[in-house]
Amino acid sequence: MDNKKTKYLVNNTPNNIIYFSDSSIKGIELPACFTFPFYYEPHPLTKIATAELQSYLETQTDLHHNFGLGKDQQGPVVGKMFGVLVVQDKEGKLGYLSAFSGKLAGSNDHSKFVPPVFDMLIENGFFLKEQEIINTINLQIKKIESGDDYKNLKHKLERSNASSIQEIADFKKQLKSNKADRKKLREEQKNSLSVDAYQDFEADLIKQSLRDKHLLNVLSSKWEQLLGEIRSGIEQSETEVEELKNERRDRSSTLQKQLFEQYEFLNKDGVRKSLQSIFNDTTFGKPPSAAGECATPKLLQYAFLNGYKPLAMAEFWWGASPKSEIRKHKQFYPACTGKCKPILKHMLEGIPLDEDPLIKNPGESRELKIVYEDDDLVIVNKPAELLSVPGIHIRDSVYTRLKAAFVNIEPLMIHRLDMATSGLLVVAKTKEAHKLIQRQFLKRTVNKRYTALLSKVMAPSEGEITLPLRGDLHNRPRQLVCYEFGKKSITKWKVISANETTTKVYFWPLTGRTHQLRVHSAHEQGLNAPIVGDDLYGTVAERLYLHASYLEFAHPITKEKLSFEVAEDF
Repeated sequence: MDNKKTKYLVNNTPNNIIYFSDSSIKGIELPACFTFPFYYEPHPLTKIATAELQSYLETQTDLHHNFGLGKDQQGPVVGKMFGVLVVQDKEGKLGYLSAFSGKLAGSNDHSKFVPPVFDMLIENGFFLKEQEIINTINLQIKKIESGDDYKNLKHKLERSNASSIQEIADFKKQLKSNKADRKKLREEQKNSLSVDAYQDFEADLIKQSLRDKHLLNVLSSKWEQLLGEIRSGIEQSETEVEELKNERRDRSSTLQKQLFEQYEFLNKDGVRKSLQSIFNDTTFGKPPSAAGECATPKLLQYAFLNGYKPLAMAEFWWGASPKSEIRKHKQFYPACTGKCKPILKHMLEGIPLDEDPLIKNPGESRELKIVYEDDDLVIVNKPAELLSVPGIHIRDSVYTRLKAAFVNIEPLMIHRLDMATSGLLVVAKTKEAHKLIQRQFLKRTVNKRYTALLSKVMAPSEGEITLPLRGDLHNRPRQLVCYEFGKKSITKWKVISANETTTKVYFWPLTGRTHQLRVHSAHEQGLNAPIVGDDLYGTVAERLYLHASYLEFAHPITKEKLSFEVAEDF
């Protein structure tokens, strides 16, 4: 047996804690505070735990889950988030717990990993029993909708409806011809017949007209009856399907509520809160799908249940990258905000956390340089880490600095740069200038060029990326690639220079989606090369190596072409 795997099995005690060897953690200080889960640099202890867990994942043969890393694995490819939690037991001994998000190979029960907060897959449990009933209802619906009787009736209705329309249209055409013939006969006979004879002739024509109308009514009634009988047969099946769907919806809603109440999360003081009560006061109003199934809530729950003190956490992705999200094999990621933040707010209550870096202002001491200014606009070179406009926690921004610098002038922001992005930004000083420059941005007549340093060497020298983007509702501010609901986004790029590990490129964004350049760089269907320092889609560095280096547009008043260029400082 592999030595690494043997070590893992030996260290694994019956209660799922894996103790560190004294030599592996010698000289490492304990964290002063627990990890801030939504933005962190992994503590050395979590790195050791992660290395051991990843070694196990590389050598194990028990999980039977296709992570997309091996050629011989069967089933759909599903990468997973894994997590480690460094803990201290009641005797002060250090170890760690491991968990995965969701399920592995359709199961919650895997050695080496803590159990879920609530196991929906317990044999004879209410979830599986109710799910079986719901599955039976689904089969009944499918049987009716795909059955020959229902399909034949639908086809018969379609054919009969077409035939009725055609036959009635043809008959109406004939009636119209008959009417024209009668009109012609009236004109021909009016002057050749006596008054009495013409009256008899007119009466006969009226009878013909009434007979035609009667025959049209008979024909219409015949088709209405036939179509009605067909529709009745269809409606009978559809009523049955609708009743089944209503039953399914009611059962699903009841099951969901029951599940939400079964998920009860602990904190260090033993206070329990159900999933539903946790999400009552959020914008969701109810828990999103799979809330409570992520790794960190599982780990904390197990730690609190067994009297362990949580010291630090880390989560990493294992497996092939998904099609929508940007997830790289073995890379660390923060806990998700939409699903985990409300849960962890309760679970970590009373535990001192590392400072939230998202409320610090790293751009506070960085100079905002004015590149150009006139009566209508100002061009600035925004430093990296300075907000374009005030945020929830940080007021310091391009807007607030310009507002303080101007006398009786309200800066009007036309476009923005991400906080981490440096470079050229145009701000209007009048409403008219704002309207006219903004129109140029909307019409895409503004020429923008960015410079970026990518985290690998690029083989092609230039190209175009077209990946539709939308916001990740459960993990803001991250963006997803989504071909169904995403907005069109296009980026042209060209290599400037390269060394052994990185490539400097120019980007020309032809659209202006949130995080467009960052996602187009990092996604495997884009350049598959995150921008150096991208803390959302890549790895942290001293800064995000992305700079808005060139800007060209028409002056809103003089119509003169203005162009500005500021070289990157990397």
